[in-house]
Amino acid sequence: MKRIKVMVVDDSAVVRQVLAGLLEADPGIEVLCAVADPLLAMTRMKTQWPDVIVLDVEMPRMDGITFLRKIMAERPTPVVICSTLAEKGAKTSMEALAAGAVAVITKPRLGIKQFLNDSCDDLVATVKTAALANVTRLAVREKNTADAVLPPLEGRSAMTQTTERVVAIGTSTGGTQALEVVLTSLPRVCPGIVIVQHMPEKFTAEFAARLDSICKINVKEAQNNDRVVPGLALIAPGGKHLLLRRRGAQYFAEVVDGPLVNRHRPSVDVLFRSVAKSAGANALGVIMTGMGDDGAAGLLEMRNAGARTVAQDEESCVVYGMPKEAVQRGAVEKTVALNAIAREIQAQYSVIG
Repeated sequence: MKRIKVMVVDDSAVVRQVLAGLLEADPGIEVLCAVADPLLAMTRMKTQWPDVIVLDVEMPRMDGITFLRKIMAERPTPVVICSTLAEKGAKTSMEALAAGAVAVITKPRLGIKQFLNDSCDDLVATVKTAALANVTRLAVREKNTADAVLPPLEGRSAMTQTTERVVAIGTSTGGTQALEVVLTSLPRVCPGIVIVQHMPEKFTAEFAARLDSICKINVKEAQNNDRVVPGLALIAPGGKHLLLRRRGAQYFAEVVDGPLVNRHRPSVDVLFRSVAKSAGANALGVIMTGMGDDGAAGLLEMRNAGARTVAQDEESCVVYGMPKEAVQRGAVEKTVALNAIAREIQAQYSVIG
């Protein structure tokens, strides 16, 4: 009988050791590996794909729900969530099941090792049941484009030139650290910036506040009708799309609900398309580290509308997915290292801080 190949992804060394030991003890299960975070998991999955993944939620570099969604989008695989956040009826549990998890196990905050040992039979049974699940049909859903939020650009509707300039940045996995490098390197006087960082709801306000405390420029979570002005960076709120709108020669943020685009909300493609329409050649588009292809189509629209476009290079990316896709589509005018992006922003508009 073929053994079920299992991967354990959890940042706790104790949990990894205990889970792997309990599962491996069953003759019907083979533990391929036990790793500390999703990025390490992705590296291992390049050579051998598991039949079942046992996945934590709170982990460094990428959270479990984001990883789950990417798995279900790219190669649907049975996933069992095992987390202290996954209480019955809790928001995290609902998000996990909606994203395609086949089962949810709640770990206690204390006495985890004893709990796992006591729950050995249930854990093994859950993994074996998960291996039989037909997750392909759970993962089949329309992958919306930016058309679901705003219509495509028709011609060059933006003013040919204005004194107001704007920079649009899109990033995902590894982006929180990358944005810190870029924004802390900018002088107090620089073009207005609009940013989409793939991040769960309720995390973006705290993230923006932290950046604001360490940057020369002002940083805040975007609110509807915020003016995009020099020396200010607006970060899209989690769970909402961020668009750039123009009134006369001035730019404003528009924060809207809407369907997932490229399985994300906020979506980089939505922001970039709105910048192409509203700012055209008065904009600079920057696509940075991240998994998937969100932003590639929008950056091409920006370039076709006359904007300058820059991508982070592979060597400095945590995940060279979004920039790579943009390069392959011909959307990128220039590729630079992470520590050179701030200089590109300054040089683009000859801003002196």
